[in-house]
Amino acid sequence: MYQGLVRLTAVRFAALALLLAAWPLASASAADPGRNNELLDKLVSSYPDFLASHDENSLVWKDGTVMTFDDGKGAKDFDTLLDHPDLEDQFYTPYPAGRAGIPPGVDIDPGRVRYEPFFAKMYGDCKKGEVTKKMVDVVWLPKHGGKKLKITSVNGVDRKLKAVSDELDKLPDSFVKYLTPLGGTYNCRVIAGTTRPSVHGNGAAIDINVAWSDYWRNARPVDGKYPYKNRIPWEIVEIFEKHGFIWGGKWYHYDTMHFEYRPELLP
Repeated sequence: MYQGLVRLTAVRFAALALLLAAWPLASASAADPGRNNELLDKLVSSYPDFLASHDENSLVWKDGTVMTFDDGKGAKDFDTLLDHPDLEDQFYTPYPAGRAGIPPGVDIDPGRVRYEPFFAKMYGDCKKGEVTKKMVDVVWLPKHGGKKLKITSVNGVDRKLKAVSDELDKLPDSFVKYLTPLGGTYNCRVIAGTTRPSVHGNGAAIDINVAWSDYWRNARPVDGKYPYKNRIPWEIVEIFEKHGFIWGGKWYHYDTMHFEYRPELLP
């Protein structure tokens, strides 16, 4: 009888151990289904040319491809968020649209976390020459030099950037020094200091005048933290955001000349 009780206890303990082992995964994947549903809705509405629908934890592309939204691995440290994110991790911190979010808190980089398979499927793989086939010319600031730049036509990014340019062109002349000459648009490269592909390789980003830019890697840490610096006027930032571009100046690891098309992060 004693041995029977021992065996029964062992079986119950093993079952409990399996339950406890599975609990964090289930808890993480169903932590906030309402929030996940809202974020998936936002993705589908932001990229209607490619995305068809979603279920509670999957994104469905128009070609039938299904992408998992939350990998169920729970909370990740900052380096893991950058190097091994899922789609849900892209929303780990909200992007503060408008004249807000400055200076950002430590490791608050809204938009810097990117699930690369998602963007590569939309824009193509620049290493395979897929991105350049979809690039078109946009005339930048036609009233102030009107130089042509290359940008992707995917998701109508070229039209959105033209709208940005047209509005910036109407600002007083004192703003032009921040906007020209450009730092660049398309560039098939990795992000400096990493092995992660740059969004410039998608043809969906633009760097304005480098001379007025501030970049966290050029700053000297103070007490282990990077002091924030920016010289780009709010008026420029607001015009970019209006048309679906986020600003690298709202990152703790700031890059103030950088704008990229990320409508899913904006209101």
